[in-house]
Amino acid sequence: MSDTLAVSLVCCDVLGAAAVDGNVLERAFAEAIATQGVVTGTAAYTRSMVQFDRTRGWAPADVMRSLFPEDEIRAQAANLAFERSFQAAVDRFGALPLPGANEALAKLTAAGLKVCLLSSLSRPALSVIMERLDWWQRTDLILCADDVTRAFPWPDLILTALLRLGAGDVRDVAVVTASESGVLAARRAGAGLVVGVLSDVDGVNRLGRAGATHLLADIGELPDLLSQAGIAPLGPQPGE
Repeated sequence: MSDTLAVSLVCCDVLGAAAVDGNVLERAFAEAIATQGVVTGTAAYTRSMVQFDRTRGWAPADVMRSLFPEDEIRAQAANLAFERSFQAAVDRFGALPLPGANEALAKLTAAGLKVCLLSSLSRPALSVIMERLDWWQRTDLILCADDVTRAFPWPDLILTALLRLGAGDVRDVAVVTASESGVLAARRAGAGLVVGVLSDVDGVNRLGRAGATHLLADIGELPDLLSQAGIAPLGPQPGE
């Protein structure tokens, strides 16, 4: 592959571009497993929260199956409880674009790049966030776990975006994510640029270990990074 990347498609993990307040994911997960008798103060709860941390970015249904591998009915019940708790928590605590996210998406689109917003959340859960962010019109394609056979850490979401939006080569795809599983998915897909957005103090270690080619502390820096990678200028557009 040449040193200059000709990026034509940007796949951005919604949870790498949005701030979901109040530890919504963790809260919803804890409430969901409580419906199955896994409650705070027990060894099972501690093990479950460790597994939750290890599987950040996975589809919630897959996380529940990993917790209850011998009981699909229990896993499904826990996932349904997660869906209810997640949507209620977002309604209560809200969701906001990370600083610079709206501007970055606008610059990518103005530069002629295709943009796909994707997530391992279900369609109802992702829709709640998209409504809060008002992002339905900011992208060429929106994909969720319901659109593929396997969500993160598998490459299906990224490859589906490539096929639907007509990118010529997977090496022309840039993937932006804040989760280790998102980085792994991008590497498995063969994306030319894998950008990790740092979301906590351990992000450098986790995302770097997973194989991110670049790390950003601020998603607003994404247009400058892509410009340096050799694609169309992504500075201020006329009229901005």
